[in-house]
Amino acid sequence: MASHQIDMSGKVVLITGGSRGLGRAMALGFAAAGADLIITSRKIESCRATAAEIEAMGRQAMAHACHVGHWDQVDALVEAAYGRFGRVDVLINNAGMSPHYGSPAEISEALYDKVLDVNLKGTFRLCANVGQRMADGDGGAIINVSSTAAIRPSKDVITYAAAKAGVNAMTEAFADAYGPKVRVNCIMPGPFLTDISKAWDMAAFNARAQTSIAMKRGGEADEVAAAALYLASDGASYTTGAILKIDGGSK
Repeated sequence: MASHQIDMSGKVVLITGGSRGLGRAMALGFAAAGADLIITSRKIESCRATAAEIEAMGRQAMAHACHVGHWDQVDALVEAAYGRFGRVDVLINNAGMSPHYGSPAEISEALYDKVLDVNLKGTFRLCANVGQRMADGDGGAIINVSSTAAIRPSKDVITYAAAKAGVNAMTEAFADAYGPKVRVNCIMPGPFLTDISKAWDMAAFNARAQTSIAMKRGGEADEVAAAALYLASDGASYTTGAILKIDGGSK
């Protein structure tokens, strides 16, 4: 009978956008479960800070700066990760961005490209590069992070929503491409109270939450970590191509 305790001892986890918000919470959760981590984001200082937290827990951690919107930087990240640890057992594509804009007509080509590159192109390249290595080796698990904007888009997140809908689609396609040795799943978060929420009008958000969210609040970053651990674990051995919505029952 399989154990339902999640033990990641000896596993190597690569997480993008891993230095803050949901990414940091997942990184610390995997470290607590025994994993070693590669932490990457655009700012090496914040990567090093999170890596130091992980090392203080007795695990190995590697900090690496990478702009996932640039193909060459993504490939360099993968080479560095395999150079240090020799393998990646779990890939978490968490990096994302959703910049503010006025009307859709004000979105420049440069901004459009940046949003699609960070949220979609980087995820594609990491899934393809690491996924192929996993398939050629001992297998592994890939967890993509999209957003409920993918299924409930609004006028202020048009490009972001389109990119995250693409992440949902790619999750199922990569599950088909790399099964059975590689499982590819997706976490689809709703409103979470991370760094990004500091720009919100919290009084207005909390008022809306009373009628639009079943849990009547925003999520806390730690409330995603357990889902990622499950999807990476042997307990999810028959789960692939799944998209797990974690949004507190948002409408």
